[in-house]
Amino acid sequence: MLMEREPQDYDIATSATPDEIEEVMGDEIHITDKEKKLCKIIPIGKKFGVMLALLNGHEFEIATFRSDSSYSDGRRPDAVLFTSAKEDAVRRDFTINGLFYDPVKKEVLDFVDGQKDIKDGVVRFIGEAHERIKEDHLRLLRGVRFKNNFGLKYDKKTEEAIRELAHLVDDVSRERVQDEMTKMLLHSRRSHSIKELDEFGILERILPEVTDCKGVEQPVQYHQEGDVYTHLLKAVHDMPEEFVSKDLVWATLLHDIGKPATFEKREDRIHFDTHADLSAKMAREVLKRLKFSRAEVTKITWLIEHHMTIGFIPEMRRAHQVALFVHPWFIDLMRLHYCDEHGSHPPDLSLYEKIMALYDEYHNEPLLEDHFKPILSGEDLQKDFGLKPGPKIKEVLEALREAQIEGVVKDVEEARKFVEGYLSD
Repeated sequence: MLMEREPQDYDIATSATPDEIEEVMGDEIHITDKEKKLCKIIPIGKKFGVMLALLNGHEFEIATFRSDSSYSDGRRPDAVLFTSAKEDAVRRDFTINGLFYDPVKKEVLDFVDGQKDIKDGVVRFIGEAHERIKEDHLRLLRGVRFKNNFGLKYDKKTEEAIRELAHLVDDVSRERVQDEMTKMLLHSRRSHSIKELDEFGILERILPEVTDCKGVEQPVQYHQEGDVYTHLLKAVHDMPEEFVSKDLVWATLLHDIGKPATFEKREDRIHFDTHADLSAKMAREVLKRLKFSRAEVTKITWLIEHHMTIGFIPEMRRAHQVALFVHPWFIDLMRLHYCDEHGSHPPDLSLYEKIMALYDEYHNEPLLEDHFKPILSGEDLQKDFGLKPGPKIKEVLEALREAQIEGVVKDVEEARKFVEGYLSD
């Protein structure tokens, strides 16, 4: 609210204990004298004083004011003591995150000078920076994210602490690393965050496959921007806002991580043969390590594996083009190609424009549905051509379908002649 940004969620802090929260909230909430809403309370972290309220389709995290003991696991306090708002504020991570707003009195409660830091554009740990990081090692990544996503600058002691304690990121769960990295990558200043993670020595600990791309030369004919690492950063940096999605931004960041291992300098130029296949294989291991879902791993690795296929599309048979055009991830594949080209200097979008013209032409065909409506069925092949149920029927039907797409077969008579010729061959 103070930074004039739309909140993504609303967290509530209160002097009420978890038991009191359950009692006060109950099953019905009186919105007005005439209106009631059903509310469900879920004790997601009751021993830490954290409850979840589900109300009217929204989730609200409700936490009791608390102070913490030591953090032996670098994530959760060993014990909590319910306390006052002021004591609760001073155990939080950054001053800009230590503010409370009283919705009844309509006033900001600021015990940590958070408003001043917002005004000055500063990311500052509350209290002693090293201690805040040791309490929860994820704060290393959160500090980088807040600084870059909000366009702020580091307090000197905060920056020093992140740099000195960068190695503690090794102890952060991979799911939490993935979540913070994704939040950085979905923001327009994603390349700035990556650069800073690298400067702090954090990137090499969570994504060594990316830092391994440093110093790997590229053919100057196509890549005047510099090494593979520079290319990856430029590709994610230049991603248009309308392209941005979790799958695509990760695919763009990882699409060339196989280049270091496939680097080969020949007489004509530098080559990276089979780098797309290797990049996809390496990306699969990265994504599994960071606990991505199986569906996300499948899509991201497919995009990476096929990103060099783009160059062959204009010369493909029409049936093969259509097979790609109807693929649910084709548009994201083209968007990856667009970002790949923008990651190069100078970018060449002629291939992108040519393929998208073919794609538009295909979608504007008036009898599009006829390409996929079978002229003959498996039963027809059994009855009229004596084929027995099995893989041969599937093979003939697929060949017939391709002939329809190519325009070679347009009606039943031509379909029968095609099958006769196919079987005789």
